[in-house]
Amino acid sequence: MKLRLLLTLFVCQCLLVSAQEVGGFWKGTLTFAGGCFAQNNIELQIKMVGDGLYGDSYHYMDTKNFIRKEISGSYDPETKKLLVQEGAVTEQALVDRCSICVKRFNLTYHKDGTTEYLEGYWTGKLQGTNIDCGTGGTITLSRIVTPTFKDETVPVIRVDTGEVKLSFYDNGTIDGDSITVKVNKQVVLSHEKLGGKPVTTTVRITLETPVVVVEMVADNEGTIPPNTALLIVTAPNLYHRLYMSSTKEKSAKLRFVYDKEAGKNQPAFGKK
Repeated sequence: MKLRLLLTLFVCQCLLVSAQEVGGFWKGTLTFAGGCFAQNNIELQIKMVGDGLYGDSYHYMDTKNFIRKEISGSYDPETKKLLVQEGAVTEQALVDRCSICVKRFNLTYHKDGTTEYLEGYWTGKLQGTNIDCGTGGTITLSRIVTPTFKDETVPVIRVDTGEVKLSFYDNGTIDGDSITVKVNKQVVLSHEKLGGKPVTTTVRITLETPVVVVEMVADNEGTIPPNTALLIVTAPNLYHRLYMSSTKEKSAKLRFVYDKEAGKNQPAFGKK
């Protein structure tokens, strides 16, 4: 009985190690004529749960010009093959507007000495269409220790509507907090004092502008640091309560992502 248990644990451990071998950070380049950037770098940040994977992909020229998308897929530890599908765009910083390519990667893991690779090919469709992004092509990614893009924890709210109302209140004791609010780096509220009555603005999230980042900057920290606000987000069939905290050194952020299926599986950040 003890031997059988040890064998079972050994097999489970081997499968876990096999699954984890593709988790981590992978970097490469695309040969992609007519893409968003003159140089098309790719970074996959993969997390594993069993034989399933999720995480983020970054298609970028540099850290100031990039597109971030969700990824999901699967890994077969026996064949060492993995399938990675890009999904919703969750962040973008583009100098010029461009047609975004949502890619699918068919890759195989292998190791040469101490260097690890994911090799295979990719195909893609223009975002929101069934139109191919060129002809796809081959790709080689190598494991890196330090990612180009750090994982910044920013709350994400998916919306299937165009206009969303933001209402900012002072959280708790009214102590003279003053804020400036930026939407996609453009100031929409400037030096507004928070109190019992809301300071409001609206943002629009559409297929043409699928990612909107709201940033709350502390003009001061009131008499009770840090600068804290209650943010109520409302739209048809949407209601969230979030508590945002910022200082002069670090602002608070919230990301809205357009998703036509959002109304079916919207996570709640607070109840009405």
